[in-house]
This record gives sequence, structure tokens and C-alpha cells, in this order.
Amino acid sequence: MIKFIIPAVIFFFVVLFWEKINEAIYKKFNIKINNIIILILLVILGIIFALLYY
Repeated sequence: MIKFIIPAVIFFFVVLFWEKINEAIYKKFNIKINNIIILILLVILGIIFALLYY
């Protein structure tokens, strides 16, 4: 039961504090984290579709 609760709480806090996380990373590295996450998701989807195709 705890293995389901801990990831749900972590996910909830990431969603809740997303703007603060994004601002902190932007100030530190001068890069938008939204662009990186979108790129990573597209790459993962591309890999999944390639594996399903072959």
C-alpha cells in the first residue's frame, strides 16, 4: 500500500509546486524545463512507437 501512496504524494507535490520548480531551474540554469520535458516525452513516445512497429 505504501508503494502506491509515496509516488502519488510526490506526483501531487510536483504538480502543486510546478511553477516554483520551473522558476528555480530557470534562474539557476537559464533554461525552461517545459521544453526539456516535452522533448523527452516526444523521444520516449517515438521509441515506444518504433518498438511497437518492429
